[in-house]
Amino acid sequence: MARIERAILCASMRVDRAAALGTSATRGAMRGRCGFSSDGRTCRVVGRRARGRDGTSWADAGGATRRASSARAEAGSVGVERLEWPMRERGAGTLGDADVGSETTLCGWIDKSRNMGGIAFADVRDSSGIAQIVLEEEASAEVREAFQALRQECVVRARGTVRRRKSVNTKTKTGTVEVVVSELKILNTVGRSLPFAVSESSGEKEEIKEETRLEHRVLDLRRPQMARNLKLRHDTLRALRRVLEDDYGFLEVETPMLTRSTPEGARDYLVPSRLQPGGAYALPQSPQLFKQMLMVAGVDRYYQVARCFRDEDLRADRQPEFTQLDIEMAFMDEDGVMKLAEDLMRAAFKNGVNVELPTSFPRMTYAEAMEKYGSDKPDLRYGLEMSTLDDALNGCEFKIFADALATGGTVKALVVNDEKTKIPNSKLKPKGDVFEEAVAAGAGGLAFARVGEDGASLEGAKGLVEGTAAHAKAMIDKSGAKPGDLMLFAAGKKALVNKTLDRVRQYVAKTYGFVPENAHAVLWVTEFPMFEYNEDEERYEAMHHPFTSPNQDDLMANPDDLSNARSIAYDLVYNGVEIGGGSLRIYRRDIQEKVFRAIGLSDAEAEEKFGYLLEAFQYGAPPHGGLAFGLDRLVMMLAGAKSIRDVIAFPKTAAGQCLLTEAPGQVSAEQYADLHIKSTSPPPKE
Repeated sequence: MARIERAILCASMRVDRAAALGTSATRGAMRGRCGFSSDGRTCRVVGRRARGRDGTSWADAGGATRRASSARAEAGSVGVERLEWPMRERGAGTLGDADVGSETTLCGWIDKSRNMGGIAFADVRDSSGIAQIVLEEEASAEVREAFQALRQECVVRARGTVRRRKSVNTKTKTGTVEVVVSELKILNTVGRSLPFAVSESSGEKEEIKEETRLEHRVLDLRRPQMARNLKLRHDTLRALRRVLEDDYGFLEVETPMLTRSTPEGARDYLVPSRLQPGGAYALPQSPQLFKQMLMVAGVDRYYQVARCFRDEDLRADRQPEFTQLDIEMAFMDEDGVMKLAEDLMRAAFKNGVNVELPTSFPRMTYAEAMEKYGSDKPDLRYGLEMSTLDDALNGCEFKIFADALATGGTVKALVVNDEKTKIPNSKLKPKGDVFEEAVAAGAGGLAFARVGEDGASLEGAKGLVEGTAAHAKAMIDKSGAKPGDLMLFAAGKKALVNKTLDRVRQYVAKTYGFVPENAHAVLWVTEFPMFEYNEDEERYEAMHHPFTSPNQDDLMANPDDLSNARSIAYDLVYNGVEIGGGSLRIYRRDIQEKVFRAIGLSDAEAEEKFGYLLEAFQYGAPPHGGLAFGLDRLVMMLAGAKSIRDVIAFPKTAAGQCLLTEAPGQVSAEQYADLHIKSTSPPPKE
């Protein structure tokens, strides 16, 4: 049943306000006249005497409310309470020993409540934390009545005197004090069953389904863990701003959200124009072109907390709209840009999770990273390096290796110190979990052998051992393996071999205990290729973006062919995840036109798409460079979250939907007509 229809039905049945006092602890009471199921999608009439899980009957739960309703009726406003906007004097989580003896007012949600007969307790939670409030025997009847009506997640204002607790609760920072209540007001109640527990003290161990969390996101964000994630995001961004503004003198500048669609990137989100029939804006994938033009304009220290949009398939660490910290600066070389980035990361980790990163980060070229780890974002918390064995296998008789080398491929080995892990052969053979990781990467399989005690021979499958016997010593020496080490082999095209062993390396490290706890590995990966070949389109495309400057030695060596040139680009990697990257930019028209031609753009196409940038370069563009950090991904890593959705207030699903607002929604034919377009999609199913 649609939400509006459900609401109308419930209103017509005149739901007793006693149901509004129920929570997950009193779901039965909530369903007294018009009850929602636990998933919140169905509405049904049930018995008036229904009971909640705590045994509270409908009549018991509603008694205090009916008396309050009578009082309102006598006041002349039947069924309507005055709205209040009280001011709290303190955050619940800020109370401490220094406040003993003082009076204070707290406002927040009831986290839990406990009735001990003459004395009752409740925890009030707000964004600062939790504080315990206490009902003493001498409390007024009005306060006792309000205390009796408390349910989880109802909103209250509590005033009282702070005193020391007799028994200290070491699990909360306010555990040495409590507030003896003299006034208690329920400001708002809960009108339906909670789809999941909000309180961390609920004791529920079962993980909440992400779909349920996203559908009820406002409640999900109230959970302390999510509140901490949002606070961490805020603290991280504040620390980054301080470095940029206070230490480096950057200026924050906003760039347009409605701009022109450009090639060489992910698919754009388009916004049809009503005033320009047939025209469309694009939401920015990044502020790249505008920030470069700001350099030409003389804003030589720019930054922006930029919203970016990409219409692409999603994963755990991607969203259709995301936030990046965008930075550009003039008259700064590569080392200067990287030093700024290191200062920013040190501030983020120190302020966010109190981790000290090194004063300078190690650097590794793209070629070295691919050679040793098969990835341009290697996780350096553990070893497990790879070696290329092509030279050691010349004339090899083992067919799989020989065929790979004969067709221009490669053979690489991943060396695993198996002394402690003792990975069984069953895991390495077909249907074993390590073998299947190689298959999942696209490989036909995985070969393996162990180094003999003599350090010069291999032990394993007969075909591999005999076929490589004459080369075993050279293979072992080339890989640096030691007696007893396990060698995992992949053969074929270089890209597939790297992808295979990279996946196997990560799986072995995480599954068999090679990743040390609380380790933090940061590094720069530099000297990326300018271009990569797109076999489907049979053309080169920029590996980063086409505004990245080519390595000047490579440019001077072959100015008319940049297909094999390196770029002056750099990516920042943390624990195997790319969290930022950038480059020095092209700032001359002639060089920019060379790059456009290299990716297949004619001069006319380049002028049509990027003429405004090329023209700006002719007005005295300064040398400049920059970078951007994926803020969502960075905070995800700091929080130890599984997905960036856990650090974004209102994220989308993997299908690009907002389950809270049900976006994207249907648009009327009239709205489409205003934009001079017509939808060709079939009508939605009822």
